[in-house]
Amino acid sequence: MSTPVPSERTSDNPPRGAALTVEKLGLQIGGATILKDVDIDVSAGSIVGVIGPNGAGKTTFFNVVSGLMKPTAGRLLVDGHDVTKTSVPARARAGLGRTFQTSSNFPRLSVLENVRLAAQVSLGGSTSLLRFPKRSDAATELALDKLAAVGLTHMQNSAAGDISHGDKRKLEIAVLLATDANLVLLDEPMAGVASGDVKGLVENIREMQHQKGCTVLMVEHHIDVLMDLVDKVAVMYFGSIIAYDTPQNVMDNPLVQKAYLGTAA
Repeated sequence: MSTPVPSERTSDNPPRGAALTVEKLGLQIGGATILKDVDIDVSAGSIVGVIGPNGAGKTTFFNVVSGLMKPTAGRLLVDGHDVTKTSVPARARAGLGRTFQTSSNFPRLSVLENVRLAAQVSLGGSTSLLRFPKRSDAATELALDKLAAVGLTHMQNSAAGDISHGDKRKLEIAVLLATDANLVLLDEPMAGVASGDVKGLVENIREMQHQKGCTVLMVEHHIDVLMDLVDKVAVMYFGSIIAYDTPQNVMDNPLVQKAYLGTAA
C-alpha cells in the first residue's frame, strides 16, 4: 500500500503560523519501526484530531512530541524552536501541555489544590504545597476562575481521586487553563466519560481553545464528536500519517476508508 508523499519544503524554516512542525519523524525500538516519516504542520490556533486504528502509533506520537520518548529520526519544532532533543520540563516551559489516556491528577489533593499548583507555577512560583490556599492568594484566585470555567467550583474542596471520571477530565482542562500552555495535546479526553458528560467536555475544550487562543492536538476514538470539533484530521496507520485534511475530505478519502474504516477503496 502506498502512502501520500508530503511535498518537499524549500527552506529550513517551519511554515509561517505553524505551532507544531514535525519533519520526517521516526522511532525504532529494538529493530521495530514504531513511527516512520511522520510529517505534519499544525497551524497556530487550530484544533487538529489524530485518528487511526489501535496500534497505529497515536499515543507513541504524542509521547515523542511531549518528550517522554526520543525520536530516532527527524525533528520537532514548537513555534519555530527546535525541541527535538529537549526534556519534558523544557517543552513545558516552551508552552507544551498534555493530558493522558488515564487521569494524571494528584488524587489525594483537593480539586482546588490541583489547579492551584499549576497556577502557582504559571505565576512564577513553585510547586510547594506548604502554603495553604487563601482566597487572597493570586494563584488561588486564578485556580478558582479556571474551575468556574469548567463548572467545577462546587467540587473545589473534594479530593481529586473521589470525583467522577468525566469531572477528572474537566479538572485536567482546568489545570491546562491555569498554565502557560499554548500547544495542548489531549490523549483520548473522552475515554471512559459517561455519554451525558461528553457534550460538556467538548464545550470545555472549545472554551479552552477560545480563552487561551491555544493550538489543540487531540487523539480521540469518538469520531462523531471529533469531526464536529476539529479543523483538520490526521490519520495514522502503521506509524505513518496517510492523510491530513479537513474532516469531510478525510472521511471521503478512499485510502482512509480502506485503512481505517475497513471498507474497499
